[in-house]
Amino acid sequence: MKSQNRKVNLYYMKLTTIINGFRKFLYFQYTKKKARSLGLVGWVENTERGTVVGQVQGPAEQIAAMKDWLRLEGSPESKIEKCVFTKEGVIEKLTHEIFRVVE
Repeated sequence: MKSQNRKVNLYYMKLTTIINGFRKFLYFQYTKKKARSLGLVGWVENTERGTVVGQVQGPAEQIAAMKDWLRLEGSPESKIEKCVFTKEGVIEKLTHEIFRVVE
C-alpha cells in the first residue's frame, strides 16, 4: 500500500447497502476479497438496522470499479436492493492498511 501514498489522488467513500436473502457473512467475505484484489483498504460491517456499512479508500479508478461491483454485481446469490455512496472525497493519505470485516 505504501506505493499508493505517492502523489496519487486518493479517494474515499462511505457506503450503505441493503441486502436481502443472503447471509451477510458471505457477502462480507466476497466484498473483502474484491476490495483487496483492487488494492483498496477500509472496512465493512453490519448495523443494528440490518444494513451493511463501510468505508473504502484508494485510487479513483479502483474506487469506481468497486462501486460498480457493489451496485451491479455483488457476491453470488446476493440481491442488493440499494447501494448508497456518501461522503466521497479526496484524501492525502490512506488511514487503513488493509480491507477488513468488522465483527
